[in-house]
Amino acid sequence: MRIVYSRSSTATQSLLRQRHILTEAGLLVRTEGVAEGFHPADGVLLFEDPATTSKIPALERPAFAKVASAAHPGDTLTVSELFRLCRDLVDIHAVRDWCQARGVVLRVLSGPLSNFHDLAADDATTALIINVITAVGQFQRDLQNELTGEGIAAAEAEGRYRGRPPALAGDQLEDVRSAFRDEGASIARLAREHGVSRVAVRTALADLLPDLRIPPFQS
Repeated sequence: MRIVYSRSSTATQSLLRQRHILTEAGLLVRTEGVAEGFHPADGVLLFEDPATTSKIPALERPAFAKVASAAHPGDTLTVSELFRLCRDLVDIHAVRDWCQARGVVLRVLSGPLSNFHDLAADDATTALIINVITAVGQFQRDLQNELTGEGIAAAEAEGRYRGRPPALAGDQLEDVRSAFRDEGASIARLAREHGVSRVAVRTALADLLPDLRIPPFQS
């Protein structure tokens, strides 16, 4: 049996992008004429956790409890992107242990770990690469939060900060940055999917965008 798991962070965040990735992999089938209409392909079970923050460990989420009831040895658990399932090393190792104990294969369809046939494989190489990639991702998130905090503190010190919350924050901010970095999603597409302006997306991606400033001409 092929089992698919999806998660969105907020009530306004759509599962549409994940469904497109899963459709391209042959796990979902598009239902013509129905808005956001998809249904599982033959032999696929779909479980979704809408409006569920990643701060809740994967094994404690409502839909994952249904995954646990449905999974059997030899089944494959697939997610469109790793961060839909796990956010940090503690969580991904908990899911890996869960899969290993049940003989379930773990697959990710996009991002740097998508080439692995089984992320739950009990070998040193798989564990090492997962540790490195997940740690780097966590470092990038922590660094972005640190830089944001320093920018706010500097603005407050100069009397320029008015406390207006950013259009993209928390899980939604991380979703935008991951889609841009790992999938090459365009700024226009991300703005449409998250219901914000392109300026808001560029602000969220500021440190990931190339510096397009032209140096002054020197004779």
